Amino acid sequence: MAALKASGRPFTVNKGEGAFYGPKLEYVLRDAIGRDWQCGTVQVDLNMPSRLGAFYIDEHSSKVTPVMLHRAMFGSLERFTGILIEHYAGHLPLWLSPLQAVVATITSDADDYAREVLAAAQRIALRVETDTRNEKINYKVREHSLAKIPVLLVVGKKESADRSVSIRRLGKEGQQVMPLDAALKMLAEEAVPPDLQRAQKAAA
Repeated sequence: MAALKASGRPFTVNKGEGAFYGPKLEYVLRDAIGRDWQCGTVQVDLNMPSRLGAFYIDEHSSKVTPVMLHRAMFGSLERFTGILIEHYAGHLPLWLSPLQAVVATITSDADDYAREVLAAAQRIALRVETDTRNEKINYKVREHSLAKIPVLLVVGKKESADRSVSIRRLGKEGQQVMPLDAALKMLAEEAVPPDLQRAQKAAA
């Protein structure tokens, strides 16, 4: 209780819900439609260390049985992933999406440039694939939009000549044409998880 108070975080006490071998903290997340999900836990275990025969030597050269802390960051990883997908309605933010962008060609003339864009994106650790199929661009846009890909980088003859990309974002109308280096820099910044963004700002 003292640790909770010292943290300054809001909490409630659920009497009678602690495990029989020690108190625990439960982290409850609220999703986009107001449902609460108990996910992560930190559990004090006064039982398992002695059963394992665990010990350490203290400053008096005595054997002491330690206290074990079980830490589950997400609870069930599969359930947590399901909660995320429901919360975002499948429209995962760029930093979280398994596939962050697709480089889609308008014509086969841009295939080589599309591969250059792919290589440049992968060098800065963006998760990107190419779509150089002989299909109309509207078909590609629709297919990747249904797959909830956050960003499409569309390239054709003009983009190849200008070394630019046309950026289409999931759920937004229109497109934004940018120089390739500037576009990749922007996406790389967006791809940084929020906690690391806060840490970078604090260190700046």
